[in-house]
Amino acid sequence: MFEVRGYAAKDAKSPLVPFNFKRRDVGAHDIHIEILYSGICHSDLHQAHNDWGNSIYPMVPGHEIVGRVVAVGAQVKKFKVGDIAGVGCMVDSCRECASCKRDLEQYCLNHTSFTYNGTEQDKKTPTQGGYSTDIVVEERFAVKISKDLDLKAVAPLLCAGITTYSPLSHWKQNVAGKKVGVIGLGGLGHMGVKFAKAMGAHVTMITTSEAKGADAKRLGADAVLVSKDAEAMQKAAASFDFLLNTIPVSHDINPYIALLALDGVMVLVGVLTPVDPVFGGGLMLPRRSVAGSAIGGMAETQEMMDFCAKHNIVSDVEVVDMASVNQTYERLVKNDVRYRFVIDMATMKDAPVAA
Repeated sequence: MFEVRGYAAKDAKSPLVPFNFKRRDVGAHDIHIEILYSGICHSDLHQAHNDWGNSIYPMVPGHEIVGRVVAVGAQVKKFKVGDIAGVGCMVDSCRECASCKRDLEQYCLNHTSFTYNGTEQDKKTPTQGGYSTDIVVEERFAVKISKDLDLKAVAPLLCAGITTYSPLSHWKQNVAGKKVGVIGLGGLGHMGVKFAKAMGAHVTMITTSEAKGADAKRLGADAVLVSKDAEAMQKAAASFDFLLNTIPVSHDINPYIALLALDGVMVLVGVLTPVDPVFGGGLMLPRRSVAGSAIGGMAETQEMMDFCAKHNIVSDVEVVDMASVNQTYERLVKNDVRYRFVIDMATMKDAPVAA
């Protein structure tokens, strides 16, 4: 075991504070990553504040981790010292169930070990995340990152990126000419636009705010549909092959279902709470589907990272220092970010130390 520095939530009401804790020594299949950048996901805020009622304290948040490999175990094959590696939302799974054998570890039927606010496979040892100087992880649960990418802007790809890439790939929107709508322009939505456009789709940003139209087109959208415009929504009815719904709060999905063409699919990736009742007739005529999707397995996450390297896709980010994380959380509550915050972990050396 060795000691690392981080920032942790000690309870649901207190701000994050400096926190020293221990990581395991590097095992035969492990890599030791010196963390360079750690993205701030909105779920970090929810978990730190126990909004979902499952928080384990003390908690070091962070599951969008980019860093440099500084040590490797004797049996490691994928990484060498000096490589750039990424760690996303999970650090282990049972590896034996039907989901794991299909490289869908995020849907592990036994126990997914989430990167923080979770437990290791013993279901007892708490996991701690990326708001820290170092992490040790089994090589299967890390991805290789091209040094040609802007590393600070890569971090959100480990959550926001794979959350949007996975459904676009799974439902085969990587075919030129597909008509894709991305609902909501935020941390997830802006990545959805970039990916769908790079896959060759005709991309429409669907938003409640006409003011976001210019930025949507800067990101690659071909068109903008304002969902509050009833006439425009009527004209767009039954015209989309696929809708990526990134809205993070409960809402009425029926107006969006009406936008789907025959055999069209809307995938929910943002909302974790109940949505308004769905009108069955809107699904039956003309044969539409609503589905959900969560992050991606490790093989698909590497596939996404390679796709990003090929197309030079990264997130739009604002870099912050470690000591300002609580002020950054306050801004996040107000949605005062375009489009993701990333902590420069080099600033940890100037941050306060644990008492």
